Amino acid sequence: MRHSEGHMGHRVGWLRAMVLGANDGIISTAALLLGVAAADASRSAILTAGMAGLVAGAVSMALGEYVSVSSQRDSERSDIAKETWELEHMADHELEELTAIYESKGLSTELAAQVAVELTAHDALAAHLREELGITADDLANPIQAAWSSAIAFSVGASIPLIAAAVASTSMRIVAIITITLLSLVVLGYSGARLGGAKPMKSIARVVIGGAVAMAITMLVGKLFGAAVS
Repeated sequence: MRHSEGHMGHRVGWLRAMVLGANDGIISTAALLLGVAAADASRSAILTAGMAGLVAGAVSMALGEYVSVSSQRDSERSDIAKETWELEHMADHELEELTAIYESKGLSTELAAQVAVELTAHDALAAHLREELGITADDLANPIQAAWSSAIAFSVGASIPLIAAAVASTSMRIVAIITITLLSLVVLGYSGARLGGAKPMKSIARVVIGGAVAMAITMLVGKLFGAAVS
């Protein structure tokens, strides 16, 4: 029977993918829009660049997460196959290994041996995967989930500064993009911290400062490049 304490560790995989996707979507699209706007581009050019950035970023995030998490899952499956073979061909050694693990956690030699024997009799593979590798056969990395969650999160994040650029007047578009982006990063930092059970202020400061620096650099590059080619 599972205990019901409110730990957040089980959320790490999808939370990381979604927070990373949303953060990248907001910052990269806002920076792109500001860089183009700083070069005195037309409204249609700014929106076209923003939409292209949204689509390209979402696809790139999805593919990147899929490849990365697929590699992780392949490694986990390889470890499971290795442990299965060792249990079939080196059962005594594996029992000694499990006993040693429990001894290292503070159990006496006698109690560690008893626990190892009982867990081996119940489900040897699960015991070794959990204690040696920190994984379970039923909870492997999911590349499809990571891919679509990253793509959706990126798209939602990217749409925020894009909408701001679309509805703001020409004279206010840069101010509107910056303001909406920073507010969005505050909300993202707070939400990510709350979902992960962490303190929000550090998370908020991290994403807001990073986003502000990225936007400032991109605006500077856009301004200089726009002046150079005009």
